[in-house]
Amino acid sequence: MNEPALIPELNCTDIEKSLAFYVDLLGFKILYDRPESYFAMLERQGVQIMIEQLSEHERRWIAAELKQPFGRGMNLQMRTKDVSDLYKKVENSPYNIFLPIEEKWYRAEDIEVGNKQFIIQDPDGYLLRFFEDLGEREIQQKP
Repeated sequence: MNEPALIPELNCTDIEKSLAFYVDLLGFKILYDRPESYFAMLERQGVQIMIEQLSEHERRWIAAELKQPFGRGMNLQMRTKDVSDLYKKVENSPYNIFLPIEEKWYRAEDIEVGNKQFIIQDPDGYLLRFFEDLGEREIQQKP
């Protein structure tokens, strides 16, 4: 298995609800799981994440009290090949679309790079930003 250099591990409050969200709605595959530890390693188009249900019986790496929404102050950007199709799927789900689908261009030195993107919150409030690469262009407006 070719693992990315960074694989985030997200704490969750209900592993079954999180698995339904990530696997059934978003199309992640379970690479492996440890049901006895309420843990799963997931993959979607090269993106890997781990999810683990909070449990008093397991060792935990938590620096402060966890309050929902989890992951405050960050979002996880995930490249996808089918952002419009994925958006249509999540648009009809009960989950919160934090940022509707948009085309956004970002300055990167002397060019702009484009993303077609949207952000959805997972059941515990983590922000997931799915994007499709729109390529590069000359800067349209000077900063």
